Amino acid sequence: MNPPPASVFDYAEFVQRNIGFVTEAEQERIRSARVFVCGVGGMGGACALSLTRAGVSKLTIADIDRFELSNLNRQVFAFIDTVGEDKVDATRRRLLMINPELDVAIRAGEWIEQLDDLLPEHPIVINGMDHIPSGLQLYRKAREHGATVIDAYASPLPSVYVVGPSDPRPEERLRFPTLDKEWTEVTTEDEAACLGREIEHVLVHSSSRNHLDLKIAAEMLTGKRSRMSFAPMVITAGNLMCFEAINLILARGSGTDHRGYFFNPWTVRVERPRNRPTAWILGWLVRRFMQRLTDGI
Repeated sequence: MNPPPASVFDYAEFVQRNIGFVTEAEQERIRSARVFVCGVGGMGGACALSLTRAGVSKLTIADIDRFELSNLNRQVFAFIDTVGEDKVDATRRRLLMINPELDVAIRAGEWIEQLDDLLPEHPIVINGMDHIPSGLQLYRKAREHGATVIDAYASPLPSVYVVGPSDPRPEERLRFPTLDKEWTEVTTEDEAACLGREIEHVLVHSSSRNHLDLKIAAEMLTGKRSRMSFAPMVITAGNLMCFEAINLILARGSGTDHRGYFFNPWTVRVERPRNRPTAWILGWLVRRFMQRLTDGI
């Protein structure tokens, strides 16, 4: 059965069931907002999908990769017929099948060099990538241009955090060894250290250690295994990111901040950052534990 032609599309009918969750005036604000999604794989792809279905009509998406067979377990635009295709091209095509009036611009690897042009036009950024040097540059430029970045941790639990222009950057807050380096000078050793600091934060401030195989996590930390990903976790995190983007578009208050929170679907709990004394003690214990764990690999 062939899909109906784009000429039958009507935006008002498309979003009519949104009304009640948002007002008609708020829906128009959603429609006119422009959001930049860098990385349209797991979380970024899920977020872009929900933003489009929510009625956002101006997106810029960026990714440097192609869909692979291993992406099929969690990435919403990964299908057998998109394996081998550039992620931005496949994602754009699918988004236009939802809203043929969508203004969706695509960027490949050059986007990181274009941030001074992109960010003034995109006050809301979804960080859906896992390339640490590019992420560092994104956050630094977002501060310069007054953009807010919505992100999630490398965690086995869905998470989200929102970094406004005046908030500390993740590399400052998590004590990355990159503060005095240009993003192009970040080494693979630096990247491993940054990931280690992020995992330390996740283990200190959430119950993540109870919901993953620690031996496999240690192999990931030492570069012997790719990052673990699980569709319910990844897609839930992407939708939490979408909610925060809608909050920003509508100037609604949010229950999170630059430190964020974890949602534990296994226990149906929201897990928030611990207080400093507790975090300091747990951090010391986690560092010792992680050292012993990686020493055994």
